[in-house]
Amino acid sequence: MSIDTATAAKVAKLARIKVEEEDLPALAQEFNAILGFIEQLNELNVDDVEPMTSVEPMRLKRREDVVTDGNQPEKVLANAPDAREGFFAVPKVVE
Repeated sequence: MSIDTATAAKVAKLARIKVEEEDLPALAQEFNAILGFIEQLNELNVDDVEPMTSVEPMRLKRREDVVTDGNQPEKVLANAPDAREGFFAVPKVVE
């Protein structure tokens, strides 16, 4: 697969990246280089390779999933523009 300047411009537009017209050929060339690297990776046989989280074997730290209030309600409400009775006070939006 080869990326031309029109496709590079479309990708830049979809990514909301402003690319000048004179820079589009270089961008297309970079996209083609990336696709070439991906094609090289696709040639590798990785059927017997287990996914890793790091280059060193390790287990991820786990903790029990419990809901807490953070034990800091005063600190949280200190940033509120208006707090009453331990809660954020907001303007009424439904009549």
